Amino acid sequence: MANFIFRVFLTLVLSYLCNRVNGNANFKDVEEKLKQLNKPAVKTIQSEDGDIIDCVDIYKQPAFDHPALKNHVIQMKPSFDLKDEKLSSKNEPAELAVFQTWQRSGSCPEGTVPIRRIRREDLLRAKSVQQLGRKPHEAVLNSSTTIEHRDGQLPSINTTAVALPIIVNRSAATLVTLGYNYIGAKGIFNIWNPNVEAQDEYTTAQIWLKAGPGDNFESIESGWTVNPQLYGDKRTRLFVHWTKDSYKTTGCFDMTCSGFVQTSSQHVLGGSIGPVSTEFGKQYYLRVGIYMDPNTANWWLKIGKDIPVGYWPASTLMFYLNHSSTMVEWGGQVYSSNVKKKPHTKTGMGSGKFATGLKGNACSILNIAIVDFSMQLKYPQWVGTWADEQYCYTALNYHEGYGKLPNFYFGGPGQNYNCP
Repeated sequence: MANFIFRVFLTLVLSYLCNRVNGNANFKDVEEKLKQLNKPAVKTIQSEDGDIIDCVDIYKQPAFDHPALKNHVIQMKPSFDLKDEKLSSKNEPAELAVFQTWQRSGSCPEGTVPIRRIRREDLLRAKSVQQLGRKPHEAVLNSSTTIEHRDGQLPSINTTAVALPIIVNRSAATLVTLGYNYIGAKGIFNIWNPNVEAQDEYTTAQIWLKAGPGDNFESIESGWTVNPQLYGDKRTRLFVHWTKDSYKTTGCFDMTCSGFVQTSSQHVLGGSIGPVSTEFGKQYYLRVGIYMDPNTANWWLKIGKDIPVGYWPASTLMFYLNHSSTMVEWGGQVYSSNVKKKPHTKTGMGSGKFATGLKGNACSILNIAIVDFSMQLKYPQWVGTWADEQYCYTALNYHEGYGKLPNFYFGGPGQNYNCP
């Protein structure tokens, strides 16, 4: 009798465990989600970093799960050419030959796009199947900062100050420009691999292009990140992200939902990148640009030597961003439930060193530029620096000499003597 009761108890326990995933989903949900996300592969590549890369027919990628893209014809390349884009490359650092690890193991054939396969363990790490690849909603506290002109004069935007939100569970250090209509932005990002303390935390170095009201903004984003909950490791990875309601119910990283149309067969969104910079050693950089095509209103992502990776389609994404962005930010962000409180997270931003360390020590963004309707790359007329927690992470727009445009430095270690 005792053995029978034990067997019944064990069966119930195993049944419960087999139908729970992180307390929020069952295995049936997981299998259905995997089938939805992972499209049939023409070719599969096993990357040495552990990723599995599927070469998927370009018209069978996840973007086409979106109802608005049912009859969408892919725009294979941008229809525009920025006037100063090629000229600006003369002033860029030489170490732009960054590779993705998977590229050492193979390549995808023409007519396909490489997509990082989502595995069962990726879903098990997520808070729920529905939350895979999504940033948590931004809960906003009111605050403000000052945006300064390059010559030190204050612009007439909200008199002398511009309200920027303080976000719960996020700490940012950024360069900000706003007040105009922007249809593009770029920067050369110094590549590092900062410490991330907990699995559910992440750190980014990125560009944001935003439009719309502060509590319901639209945003398209790209850069590099260390995000162990999403990717299962602490490697530095290329990412894209989007939202059209300040992360409430829409948007995701990479290809974990339908929202980004990839055209490049050379790059994997979410793929690890390298080499990474070393303190006072060799520095490596990744060029990231996001530009609206004036003929289609699609927002294109270009990386490296102006290689188009794909685009956010105008038909599926935005209302405000269908015209232009009204705010651009460059810099870093740490997500953690232990920011703006004690004890503070030890998750680093940028290189993990403060902005005052400058080249070789702090993370930098070089050749910052915006694009307006003149279709020319130019330095923003109005810029300001912003740091949510200046004793934990800092921001510095640094002029190296007369006649030179400033380089932006940002980052920090998180918890330290002045940020307990």
